[in-house]
Formats: sequence, C-alpha cells, structure tokens
Amino acid sequence: MQQRVLGRQGLKVSAIGYGAMGINLAYGASDEQGGTEAIQRAYDLGVTLFDTAEMYGWGDNEKVVGRALKSVRDDVVIATKFGFTHDYGTDSRPEHVREVVENSLRFLGVDTIDLLYQHRVDPSVPIEDVAGTVKEFVDAGKVKYFGLCETGPQTIRRAHAVLPVSVLQTEYSLFERDAEQVFPVLAELGIGFVPYSPLGRGFLTGTARPSSSYDETDIRSTDPRWQPGNFEKNVEATRQLAVLAADKGATIAQLALAWHLAQDEHIVPIPGTRSAKRVEENVGAASLVLSAADLAAIAEILPNGGFGARFAGEVPVWE
Repeated sequence: MQQRVLGRQGLKVSAIGYGAMGINLAYGASDEQGGTEAIQRAYDLGVTLFDTAEMYGWGDNEKVVGRALKSVRDDVVIATKFGFTHDYGTDSRPEHVREVVENSLRFLGVDTIDLLYQHRVDPSVPIEDVAGTVKEFVDAGKVKYFGLCETGPQTIRRAHAVLPVSVLQTEYSLFERDAEQVFPVLAELGIGFVPYSPLGRGFLTGTARPSSSYDETDIRSTDPRWQPGNFEKNVEATRQLAVLAADKGATIAQLALAWHLAQDEHIVPIPGTRSAKRVEENVGAASLVLSAADLAAIAEILPNGGFGARFAGEVPVWE
C-alpha cells in the first residue's frame, strides 16, 4: 500500500489506517474475535497504522490490539490516547496522564507507544502542561510522536510550541466538514490529519437503518444524522454517491475513503470494522483515483456535508 507522512517529525504510515474503537465500544456488543481477525487482515493487506484508546473499554481494546499485533509489533504504528475519566469527563492532569500512559504500555504489551494523543482538551489543565508531560515520555523513549484530538488552532499552536504535534485526529467525512477550519494551521505547522469516522459512523457504507432499529448501546440510536428528517436526506445523498461509485467500479465506502485521500497528501483515514471482508473493501480505496470531475460530482451531491449534527448536544472545542 502507498505510504504517507504525518507531520514534519517523520511519522510514516499506510495511506489507510484502522480504527479499533468499534470492537469494544459504541456499536453494540463487543466482538473481540471479529476485531482481531479484522486487525490481522488489515496488516496482511498493508495497513500499518492501528488506532486505539484507554477509553475504548478501559484497557480491553488496547489488549485486543496489542495481542493481535504482537507478532508484527516492529512493523506497525500503534496509536493510543489519554484524557477521559470513567464518567466521560476530562482529566489531563500530569499525574493522571502518567498513570494512563503506564497502563497503556502494559495493556498493549509494548515498550513504546508510537503515537500518543490527548483524547480531548481538558479546560482545567493548560495545554502546555499536557504537552510537557508527554515530552517526559518522549525524552524517556516511551513515546515517539505526539497527537491531539478535536482541538482548535490556538490550542494546537500552544501545544506545538512545547512539543511538536505530529497529528491531529478529528471526525471528518463527506458528512462532517467542521474540521476543515483547522486545515490552514495544520499546513502551516506541518501537522498530519487522521480523520476518525471517515465513513460517517457507517452511514457511508450504504447499510444504514433508522435509529430505532439500533440497540441503545449503539451510538447510531441517538446520532442526529439517523433521526427522522435527517435520515431520509442522508439516505438519498448516499444513494446518489452509490451511483457515482458504481460508475467507477467501486463501493460507496471506497469512494468516501478515496475522497479523503484526494483532499491532501497528509491525510490518513482510519475506518473501523469488525469484519475482515470490510477491511478488504476499505483497503481497496487506496488504489481508487478520483478525477477533478469526480470530486466536483461528489461536491454537488454533498456540498456542505450531511444532514444533522454529529452528536446530540455536543459543542466541539475549536479554540
């Protein structure tokens, strides 16, 4: 698979990555066996970036990722995150960051975390203190690269001044475009971008069902994009995308992921799945080239993203 560089510090990964959250969180019951098979198939197909977090099962997801990649540890980039509490508040106090990182090293079964993100901005802790704490681990050889999630330009600049930021991770897809407002500062500072939920939480696979058909443990049961009114509009947009994809001998998911790759050479989406077959489909997007006419046709279908906010009641921090 083609390789891309995320950030000026030299982090090199496959053009398509893998997001492990759904193995243990947000999409119904856990499926560790399916997730393990998906991770290993992704590696076989050339994927080298694997993304997890403390919050995804409070260590369970990290253990799955670590076990699945143990035999190929030196060939892959493992990313994890800190910054949430068990009641989903934020906590990036230095002492908490240190505790979480040591736990993550143990859960993953590794000596070094390749990419460590702050999972969400903690308004009670200066970002300089957060970056300084991560720098301790970088200096000690326990972390290689530093990343931020859902973070705005001012905070990115302040963190970058203490420890170079290699990657920003934020939701971004044909349905969700808010992250584009931070692209100029990423280009200026030489920071790569990793979109999570690049397939619109699964809507852009063409398999979406009304919100009422999902279990309460599934995030799609409350996602505004699945609610009546928005759902029908998003289904129609997806139908039009499917026609365009079919003309190129591709699936909707492949079209959506190829669209990411066409936005900038420093973007690496991390679609998640518990299906080895879906992994094969996603990886196929790396060889799909979109022309200017293709991109214009996509923009005509979804000029400003999908219909409905990405989370009920959430207001992202873009400072």
